[in-house]
Amino acid sequence: MSSDCYKVTPVKAQNPFSVTVPGSKSITNRAMLLAALSDGKCLLKNALFYSDSRALLAALQALGIECSADESTKEITINGCKGSLPNKDATVYAASAGTAARFLTALLAFSDGTYVLEASEQMKKRPMAPLIDALRSIGISVTALEEEGHLPLRIQGGRAQLTGTPELTVSIDKSSQFLSALMMTGVLLTDGLTVTPVGSRTAMSYVHITERMMNEFGVTPIVSSKDNSGTVYRIPGGVSYKNQTYDIEPDLSGACYFYAAAALLGTSVTVTGVHKNSMQGDLRFVLALEQLGCTVVDTPEGICVTGPTGGRYPGLDITMSDFSDQTMTMAVLALFADTPTHIRGVGHIRAQECDRMTATITEINRLGGNAQVDVEGTGIIITPAPLHGARIETYDDHRMAMAFSLVGLRVEGVEIDNPSCCKKTFENYFELFTACFSQ
Repeated sequence: MSSDCYKVTPVKAQNPFSVTVPGSKSITNRAMLLAALSDGKCLLKNALFYSDSRALLAALQALGIECSADESTKEITINGCKGSLPNKDATVYAASAGTAARFLTALLAFSDGTYVLEASEQMKKRPMAPLIDALRSIGISVTALEEEGHLPLRIQGGRAQLTGTPELTVSIDKSSQFLSALMMTGVLLTDGLTVTPVGSRTAMSYVHITERMMNEFGVTPIVSSKDNSGTVYRIPGGVSYKNQTYDIEPDLSGACYFYAAAALLGTSVTVTGVHKNSMQGDLRFVLALEQLGCTVVDTPEGICVTGPTGGRYPGLDITMSDFSDQTMTMAVLALFADTPTHIRGVGHIRAQECDRMTATITEINRLGGNAQVDVEGTGIIITPAPLHGARIETYDDHRMAMAFSLVGLRVEGVEIDNPSCCKKTFENYFELFTACFSQ
C-alpha cells in the first residue's frame, strides 16, 4: 500500500477467518465525556484511539480534566471533575470530530466559564445550527465567530443563570448527536434539563446508546411522552456520574465491512467480541445480511456470518435510517446482487463527513454501476450492471474508503485513493484487510 493509494487484489477463494476490530467509536466518545463528569477515577478499557478520540481527550485536558492514555493497552484513565470544569477560560479544538464538537458545545454551554471552540476546515462546514439554536432558546450566549450556525464558536457558560428546569427542543434531522450532547451534559445544571427532539427523523439508535450508557454510569434519564408530541427526556440535575472501570464494546461499524465480505465471497467471518446483545445500532446491518441468505450465529467467540454459496443473493428494499453509517456498505453489496436494491431513509447522510449520498452514487457510476437518487430524494436505487476497475475517490471519508475496498474483492483493478483517511476510526483497517483476504 502506498501512502496515497491502496490497490485491492481480487479474491478467488476465501477461507473462513476471525478478526478483531477496535473499540466502538460511539461508545468511546460517550464514555470519555461521562467519565470526565464523574465523581472520581474512571478506567476505560478497549478504547478506540483515532483522530476523533484524541481530539476529545486533548480538549478535556485543555479544560483542566486529568486524563491519560495508554494506546498499547487500549486504556484511558480520566479523573472526573464532579461536574465542574477546572479551567473557566480556555480555547479548545475539536479538529474534524463531529461527535466531540457537538458534545463539547453542550458541555461548555452548561458550564460556568467562557470558552472558544475551534475546529478544522472540514468540521466548520458541518451543521451545528440546531444545537446552537436550542442553547440560545434558554438564554445561553453562543456566538459564531465565522459563519452563522457553524464552528468556531464563543460560548459563555450559562450554568449559574439557569434556574429551575429549562425546557428546550432540538431538531435531530441532521444529527441525533445534538440530542445526545444535551442529555449527557444536562446533569451539570442545578435542576437538570428537559429536552424534546423534533423533526422528521425517527432514527434513535445512537440516542439509545446514550440512554443506556448514562444509566450504566449511574444517571437515569426519565423518558416520557408529552401531549402526543413525541418523546421527552428529563435529565436530573446537580448529580455526578459514578466513577468505574468500563469495558467498551468492539466497533460494530468496523466489523460490518468484514461481515459484508462474507456475503460477497460466500465464506464465514467471525468478529471477536461482537455479540447480539450489543447496544450499537449497526447490529441491524448484521441481521439484515440474513435477508441476503447469510447465516448469522452468535458463538462464544463472537458473531459468525456465513455468506450464501457463490456469493449469490437478492437485492433488498431496506430502510437504513437507524444504521445509516452502513449505507455505503449495503450499496456495495447491491452492486453484486441478482436484483435491484433500494436503500431508503438516508437523506441525512448528505451532511456527514462528506455528502455521502452523492459520493456513493458517483463512485458506483465510476465503476460502471447504475445508481441514482430515489424520487423522495432520501434514498438510493442501485441496479446491478457490469463493473470495471477504477480509482475510487474517498472524499477524505473513512467509511467511503472502507466500504468501497470491498468492491475490489470481486472486481479487478480497484484502487482506493487516500486510504489513510481511515485513521479517523480504524487506523489499521487496510493492514487487517490485507491480512484477512487470502489468494
